[in-house]
Amino acid sequence: MQSIDTYNFSGKKAIIRVDFNVPLNEQFEITDDTRIRAAIPTIKKVLDGNGSAILMSHLGRPKGVDAKFSLKHIVAHLTKSIGVEVKFADDCIGESAKTMAANLKPGEVLLLENLRYYKEEEKGDEEFAKKLAGLADLWINDAFGTAHRAHASTAVIAKFFPEAKMFGYVMESELSSVDKVLKDTKRPLTAIMGGAKVSSKIEIIKTLMSQVDHLIIGGGMTYTFVKAMGGTIGNSLVEDDKLETAREILQKAKENNVKLHLATDALIADAFSNDANTKVCDVNAIPEGWMGLDVADATIESFKKVIEESKTILWNGPVGVFEMDNFAKGTKAIADAIVTATEKGAFSLIGGGDSVAAINKYGLADKVSYVSTGGGALLEYIEGKELPGVTAIRG
Repeated sequence: MQSIDTYNFSGKKAIIRVDFNVPLNEQFEITDDTRIRAAIPTIKKVLDGNGSAILMSHLGRPKGVDAKFSLKHIVAHLTKSIGVEVKFADDCIGESAKTMAANLKPGEVLLLENLRYYKEEEKGDEEFAKKLAGLADLWINDAFGTAHRAHASTAVIAKFFPEAKMFGYVMESELSSVDKVLKDTKRPLTAIMGGAKVSSKIEIIKTLMSQVDHLIIGGGMTYTFVKAMGGTIGNSLVEDDKLETAREILQKAKENNVKLHLATDALIADAFSNDANTKVCDVNAIPEGWMGLDVADATIESFKKVIEESKTILWNGPVGVFEMDNFAKGTKAIADAIVTATEKGAFSLIGGGDSVAAINKYGLADKVSYVSTGGGALLEYIEGKELPGVTAIRG
């Protein structure tokens, strides 16, 4: 397997699959450039080695060509981030792409238009992958966020670069961070699983059951567990078809000697609104017409204690509706506790869209060990599933 650190890029054109699927506001300004910043070291490595970089990515889920999803919106920001003027091809495989790629000189950067303007990308079409491959001498996969998809640019293209394919730095560090959590674990290992639904986290919770010492469950999922144990939850979010699953998870935790931590008290509201009336109550006795939107002080203290005594931490999903300031206290406290544990030498991995948004909202990204750029891909890798984008390189 080739390594980006030892490969000779001199005079070569590298086509790099990056993940520039960044959020844009109404004015098409980037509201969070984490994924762009993450890709810069890989791009610079190629340029510093006297090579040129052809960047390809998707943006959103366009149904065919749609100016709203054009990557041209990120060119200026990208130019500033790399420090080199980024050229832009208004197609990813057409004449403009071919001509511009052919004329690319060492040290130059070309960004191709949105791959998903073509349905062949997501279908993993071989002919489409071949056209992309024809633009360059080697392929670098640095898009961990799409590594769980067998798309043309993330996996199929590997076929055309049997000897000249490698991971970029994002992919390398994503994989080694997960391995640190699951393989070279320092104990105690604590996983914090938040978010709205049990259904989206069942597989990962089941996988973690055989690995973790502590499992903290927070967010909307809490109330499915509380109801499964006979508590009353008022109008809180609940998945009634997952009550049995919740009971199985509680039972499995017992069997595996995993300490499962659930909220004991909640900050409840009489409406799903930042301006709603609020009060604190026992999590098992939420009155009709009220809903739990955050954890309250007793729970915060008990969760903090567990986190601060941990040596390895995985955080996926907030423990409250942190987008509303009145229900953000619990999530902020979790973030602070993870920072404290990290300062004391713990390894902390933050993954999954909302946890990443939270850690960025509080400006703490540089105070934890690793912030993952891939939500679904991260969860599937932890679950032990094969990721096509990884297999394409490792073989």
